[in-house]
Amino acid sequence: MKLSINKSRSLWWTISSTIILIGIVSMVISWRNPSINAPLRPSLDFVGGTRLQVERDCTKPGNCDKPIDINTVREVAKSQGLGDSSIQVVENNGLSIRTKSLDVEQRTKLQNALTEKIGAFDPQKTRNDTVGPTLGRQLFTSGLLALLVSFLGIAVYMNFRFQLDYAIFAIVALFHDILVTVGMFSILGLVAGVEADSLFIVALLTITGFSVNDTVVIYDRIRETIKTDPQRPIADIVDDAVNQTLTRSINTTLTVLLSLTSIFLFGGETLRNFSLALIIGFTMGAYSSIFIASTLLIWWRERTGQSIAESIDTSASSQDS
Repeated sequence: MKLSINKSRSLWWTISSTIILIGIVSMVISWRNPSINAPLRPSLDFVGGTRLQVERDCTKPGNCDKPIDINTVREVAKSQGLGDSSIQVVENNGLSIRTKSLDVEQRTKLQNALTEKIGAFDPQKTRNDTVGPTLGRQLFTSGLLALLVSFLGIAVYMNFRFQLDYAIFAIVALFHDILVTVGMFSILGLVAGVEADSLFIVALLTITGFSVNDTVVIYDRIRETIKTDPQRPIADIVDDAVNQTLTRSINTTLTVLLSLTSIFLFGGETLRNFSLALIIGFTMGAYSSIFIASTLLIWWRERTGQSIAESIDTSASSQDS
């Protein structure tokens, strides 16, 4: 069965616009939320402070009989002068507390107070992380700079390899993938407390590389088809190019997603959000390459009335010479 993407391009654009709009609304809500105060729920990596992660020792009789009451934990934190802390119950018997920077004595007092109220903790599963706000700002700035440089490099490469309009729509597809991933993390930050850490920036950079790879494959097939049959309408050429590369795109994406799902399920807490970002971004990367970058190229060529064959042949001739 041949997939005709151009006939339903308004549907694809509507789906993408709706998802992006919901994500933007979520980012605005997060920014106005006093406990988050940012488009995404930032991790300790970016805002600085102390994160205390503890888990009750269920080998002790009666220690885990009752679930952790988060209100009790909040009262304990308030009594220690930490009433504005971000507190989250993790898997029934674990706690994650993010607060201002604490010294050793303050952390010890907090842990002892919590032990009295909710039970003894397993020392082997206790984790303390402290990051200064200066380092957090440096990570954020460096991450944004790396993302911008990658976009610029991809735009230059696509313009050299193909043409300017190809490059523009490839970048639009990349922005689509990044916006959807960021928007989904904003939503998850509001409803599930999912945080964006330094690995989230790494995930965004990885997503751009994966997405543009799929787009290059489709665009290359479009160019080759135009050379062999320049008289065909651009919509038919793009539909054929997408269908010829569809199996490859689906198989590649599914193979990667299987590995990422395994990491998400069994890779531990540190890699969970990283793999989740890649799952969202890679899925959107395959979607945007097929349904966004390709249909935008059709729309633009039909709107400008350009002869693709002539422009491609001219570009190819100039490169050959």
